[in-house]
Amino acid sequence: MQGTALMQFDRRQMISGAGALALAAPLSGLPATVGAQPQRAALRPAPMGAVDVRKFGARGDGKAIDSAAINRAIDALAASGGGTLIFPPGTYACYTIRLKSRVSLHLTNGATILAAAAPTDGRGGYDLAEEQDPRAVGFQDAGHSHWRNSLIWGEGLHDIAITGDGLIWGKGLGRGDGKDDWLKDPSGPGTANKAIALKNCRNVLLRDFRMLEGGWFALLATGVDNLTIDNLLIDTNRDGMDIDCCKNVRVTNCTVNSPYDDAICPKSSFALGYARVTENLTISGCFVTGNYQIGSVLDGTWRKMPADFAPLIHGRIKFGTESNGGFRNIAITNCVFEDSRGIALETVDGGVLEDVAISNITMRGIVHGAFFLRLGKRMRGPAGVPIGTLKRVRISNLVSSGGSQLPAVIAGLAERPIEDVSISDVLLHQIGGADAAMAALQPPENALGYPEATMFGDLPATGLFARAVRGLSLDNVEVQVDRPDLRPALWLQDVDGVDLSRLRLPEGKAFALDRVRGLRSSAVRGHADLRID
Repeated sequence: MQGTALMQFDRRQMISGAGALALAAPLSGLPATVGAQPQRAALRPAPMGAVDVRKFGARGDGKAIDSAAINRAIDALAASGGGTLIFPPGTYACYTIRLKSRVSLHLTNGATILAAAAPTDGRGGYDLAEEQDPRAVGFQDAGHSHWRNSLIWGEGLHDIAITGDGLIWGKGLGRGDGKDDWLKDPSGPGTANKAIALKNCRNVLLRDFRMLEGGWFALLATGVDNLTIDNLLIDTNRDGMDIDCCKNVRVTNCTVNSPYDDAICPKSSFALGYARVTENLTISGCFVTGNYQIGSVLDGTWRKMPADFAPLIHGRIKFGTESNGGFRNIAITNCVFEDSRGIALETVDGGVLEDVAISNITMRGIVHGAFFLRLGKRMRGPAGVPIGTLKRVRISNLVSSGGSQLPAVIAGLAERPIEDVSISDVLLHQIGGADAAMAALQPPENALGYPEATMFGDLPATGLFARAVRGLSLDNVEVQVDRPDLRPALWLQDVDGVDLSRLRLPEGKAFALDRVRGLRSSAVRGHADLRID
């Protein structure tokens, strides 16, 4: 397979070389008066096409540090107009690799780029983090504001790619939180905490490779437009993908196991020094989980985390918490969740969150609610920005089984409600078992709190908790419980304009309604039709 791949690359190189000769031949017969321009063109180096990284001194023995040789090869390819750098089978121990425009890295099957341990003497190692944009200080976690302290980074680039069946192993990376031992967090001078970091790039392709222990972010993409992420397997010790302030993004056919943090995490921070919306984003055909031991998804053994790990499970798709610019024009479809925190749509820093379609989703073992929609006013950003908006959300064809006691949540603010949410063809299977005391709870608004499904404590609903919403539709929704539960299936407070139809709810109280206006309920099994004007 390796030989075939190299032959294909060599053939392309031969073709490009033949094309160059064909173009050069007529120029040799031109009169001297028009020959100056071709002579100047001849001084430019010929495109290198595809080259083997070992030709630049990389050894791939897992011991020698190969990043200097790799960077020489990238520089040479970029100077020649671009090309592809081939990594044959081997383990390439590296510090920082610096990408360049029009250069692709291709990891053949059996090739590993290994993040080496930082030097113990504190000299050398990975590139140091750049100075943070003064406009962005304090508005997001520090890691979102630095890209160069990474295994692989690029800034202001275009037309770049990392492809192939090989592995990027961030063994020597830190997690960025100062923890160690069981979380494997190297620290000290010259240590990096991101596997791949890209800033202000365009036309980027990441395809087919695998990632193990990616550090704080296996991928941090900030201000990256026209980004395609396809068929990656990420088995990591914090975030899988952070897609921040990006436009025109496709995430397809990816597997992410991230027990200690989020799997696919679109954000819209202030890290660029200004608010920039994340928009035109599709996530499809992906599997996310947070309950497998790191490395066991990669090697196919699928070993579950210990039973007492359940409260720490992450592994979800989450929009936020950084949400200065907001999110717009989002589609999530045909995805599978297992032992995770489900889907979260959060805007709490003044950004919009609108025009979202979520469809064809299956979930098992969700430790929070199947979905969590939150509009808050944490407002971690420049002063004077108004509260954001969350509106026009459609959730359909979603099945969740083995859920927790936490219901799905839609929670806005009394001063800024969530608007126009439709939920259809949804089944929420919960464990149930709540008592009368939980059913009587009046959860706080917690307007300034960190957005999380647990931010209100226990909740007085088995299926859906909705507060401060304008325009809510539920059609063909079923709520099931394993054990009898004294809470109502739906708890609605300060909701205006509610359409309920074809609901199947557990025995007992169907609704708890407080300050609900404009409600129409029909074809709710076991309950008479209801209308509140």
